[in-house]
Amino acid sequence: MILVSSVLGRIHGRPVPPFVLEFAPISHLWSQETWFPSDISTHLTHVSPQINFTDVAPAVTFTNISALGADVFLTSKDPIDASPQPAWMVSTENKPDGKGRSGAPATIILVEKDGGILDAFYFYFYSFDEGNGIYGLNFTSHVGDWEHSMVRFVNRVPQTLYLSAHSGGFAFNYTALNFTKGRPTTFIAGGTHANYPNPGSHFHGTMNLLNDRTDAGPLWDVTLNFRAYWFDNATRRFSLASGGGLGGGKERGEGVGWLEFEGMWGDKQYPVPEHGQFCIEGNCRWGDGPTGPIAKNLGRVQVCQDETNCTIQSTIT
Repeated sequence: MILVSSVLGRIHGRPVPPFVLEFAPISHLWSQETWFPSDISTHLTHVSPQINFTDVAPAVTFTNISALGADVFLTSKDPIDASPQPAWMVSTENKPDGKGRSGAPATIILVEKDGGILDAFYFYFYSFDEGNGIYGLNFTSHVGDWEHSMVRFVNRVPQTLYLSAHSGGFAFNYTALNFTKGRPTTFIAGGTHANYPNPGSHFHGTMNLLNDRTDAGPLWDVTLNFRAYWFDNATRRFSLASGGGLGGGKERGEGVGWLEFEGMWGDKQYPVPEHGQFCIEGNCRWGDGPTGPIAKNLGRVQVCQDETNCTIQSTIT
C-alpha cells in the first residue's frame, strides 16, 4: 500500500526561477498535426494498469500510480486500432490557441547540479504517437508519448539545449538556435513529436528511410501552462515547485507520486496479428508505450540523455 502522506507531503518546493521561463524553448507543432498535447490527468482516466495484458489494479490514479511496478503498462481502455480514434487520444481541444497556450500543461522539472548548473527539463506529453510511414505502412505507433527539451544553465546563464527525438536526440550551443522573441525556437515533428531545431524533412531509422516533417505550424509556448517540480538527484525524490504552474492548478491535489512511476505510459507491444499488428524485419506496427520523465536520465552529467556519445553542435544546419 502506498503511503499517500509521503508522496503528497513533498509539495513545498522553491519557486521556478524566472530565468527558467525567460529562456524556455518555444515550439512549432506541425501544421498538419493530428495528435495534440495531452493532459496526464485525462490520460490516466482512459488507461488500465496491466502486466501481460492482465489488470493488476482496478484503476490508476494519482494516489496509487507510484506503487505500480516498473513492469506495468498503462493500457488503453479503447482499442488501439479504433477508427475513428477516441477524442482523448487525439486531444484536439488542446491545440494551442493564437497566443500559444495549450490546455494541456507541460511539465517542467528542475535539477540542480555541481558547478552552478541547473538543468531545466521541459517535458511534452501526448496520449498517442503515430509512427512514420513507408510504402503505405506505419511503424512503431504507441499509446503515450513523452518527449523533452532541456536547457542547461550555468550560473543562471543558458549554455546548451538538448532536444529529444525518438530513442536519441541532439545537443546544441544555446546561441546556435533560431530565436523567437528572445527564446530558442524548436520544431515538433508531425505524429512522432520528435524535436528538431529547424523546419523541413528529417530522415532517420534504418537506412534513413523514415521521415519526420516539421514546419512553422501552431506555436506552443509551454510557459503559459505548466506543472513544475524540483528533482533531487541524490535522493531521486520530486517536490512541487511553489508559486509555479500557472495553468497546472491541480498540482497540490495530484502530488508528485506520478513522476515516480517507472512503468510504461501506454500499451505493451501487441502480438501478431492482434489489433492488426504486423512486423517486418523487427519493425512492428504497434510498439511499447514509453517510460516517463524519471527514466530520462534527469541526473545526467553530459547534456545528452545518452551520455556515451554526446556531441554539442555549434550550428543547426
